[in-house]
Amino acid sequence: METPHQEHINKDDFQHVYEPAEDSFLLIDALEKELNFLKAFNPFSCLEIGSGSGVIITALGMALPNSLYFCTDVNFKACLMSKSTALHNRVGLECVNMNLAMCFQNKMFDIVIFNPPYVVTGSEECMSNGIEASWAGGNKGREVIDKLLDLIPKILTDQGIFYLLLIEENIPEEVKQIMLNKGYKSKLIIKRQVKNENQLVLKFYK
Repeated sequence: METPHQEHINKDDFQHVYEPAEDSFLLIDALEKELNFLKAFNPFSCLEIGSGSGVIITALGMALPNSLYFCTDVNFKACLMSKSTALHNRVGLECVNMNLAMCFQNKMFDIVIFNPPYVVTGSEECMSNGIEASWAGGNKGREVIDKLLDLIPKILTDQGIFYLLLIEENIPEEVKQIMLNKGYKSKLIIKRQVKNENQLVLKFYK
């Protein structure tokens, strides 16, 4: 998978939008490992939740040009940047300014991707709709993640795949059990130590 071009982005804009970092590129690497499977799966519609700069969903769109692409972000400036990143790399992308995927229903998406706010913080820090929303995860770094887990059965098609990035502090085994209780199996796609974080990407499917 190619890394999307980002020279169109003004560096000052990253004061307001999460700049692609090791976690972003780990998720792209995970999708690249899954690329043969994804090409055979041939998803009709793909969604990234919390798209930030848009590099992850754009990278997928560059690799699988025949699918429909959507993203959401609670940060309006992130939506604008995601849209511009997709356009700059010739990917069609619909961006919606919303919290998680609250307005979507009816099992709309074959692929859902989430690089969540996973840092362990106080619960009050999860209330932002600015750049803080990209990293503040509350208790266990899981307060936002757990809300999204409840939405997955409503937005993911029955044959769909959910890719989620976590760190060890999020207690991945608990996340896997929550999803198992909802009827989803899990598979570790990639794991990497980055500075003081052990980051991993899990795949959930029925």
